[in-house]
Amino acid sequence: MIRINMFSQAASVKGQGVGSAYTELIRLLRTHLVDKFYVTNNKYGKSDLTHYHTVNPTYFANSFSPARGRKIGYVHFLPETLEGSVKLPSMAKNIFYKYVIDFYKRMDEIVVVNPIFIDKLVKYGIKRENVKYIPNFVSKNEFYSESQEKKNSFRHQLGIPLNKFVVFGDGQVQARKGVDDFAKFAEANPEMQFIWAGGFSFGKITDGYDHFKKLVENPPQNLKFTGIIDRQKLVDYLNIADLFVLPSYDELFPMSVLEAFSCGTPVLLRDLDLYQAIISGYYMKGSNFSEMNQQLQAAAQDPAILNKYSQLSDEASEKYSEDNLAHIWDDFYHEQYEIGRELGQIR
Repeated sequence: MIRINMFSQAASVKGQGVGSAYTELIRLLRTHLVDKFYVTNNKYGKSDLTHYHTVNPTYFANSFSPARGRKIGYVHFLPETLEGSVKLPSMAKNIFYKYVIDFYKRMDEIVVVNPIFIDKLVKYGIKRENVKYIPNFVSKNEFYSESQEKKNSFRHQLGIPLNKFVVFGDGQVQARKGVDDFAKFAEANPEMQFIWAGGFSFGKITDGYDHFKKLVENPPQNLKFTGIIDRQKLVDYLNIADLFVLPSYDELFPMSVLEAFSCGTPVLLRDLDLYQAIISGYYMKGSNFSEMNQQLQAAAQDPAILNKYSQLSDEASEKYSEDNLAHIWDDFYHEQYEIGRELGQIR
């Protein structure tokens, strides 16, 4: 049996997609592939494959140990994707950004969640043949469509009338996520109920922290910020939503979108190039606030639009299902094991 050790602190900070992706992969390996891989977490014993999910300095240091076997790095972000998320002094930012790339270069193989990052990593000096695209996924056992009775009950619990159009978004409260535009949507559509789930995972170093803290404390009357919530509660919110809206300016492969797809919730996104390679055709889109707001209003006025995109969400969730990705991860880890043996990395 192939021994895989996962190094990750992704779950230590709540409200991050990286943590959700890590949780999903661990659960997949311990259910679908439990007879093929012996998986440990944050152990320093000998392993065949070591999969690094976060870029902690202690992990960089232990990557030099021959006990790590073949080293696999998971790329959930690049330096440029942190712009609009965290605010660091110029010198600290430059040092950290260089460190991130040095960490990726320490790996024998890189996994990206969006294929457009392959070219960017190559420009940083990483060999193209050492980069593999494997998309994120969501389990239908974790995110699913609830009964109408349960949806109605949760609306009643929140004090939201059954006939009120609900717009839901989630993610960290930061500039990159387009939270300002989400608030503008609420102001432009006072007859609708808007809900944003998420908080300040990076605390006071969140870019624009003071501004967003004021917004969270004094939102438009029809906008509710829930703070960081657990996954089960997130399922409830996604199920009462008529439309999931994420106006992010930059993403990799947002888990929040996959979670909305898995619940059959129609999705409206900012029209970003990076989505084209992974989920094109499954969502409504607009290139700016005005276009997105027009799409939002059209959906609210036409049930046929919502029905169409609800069906497309179901189709997308099948494409990025747990079963499909189990086969991909199975093949990938076995391939890396064989390469490691050939190169003498695994003994």
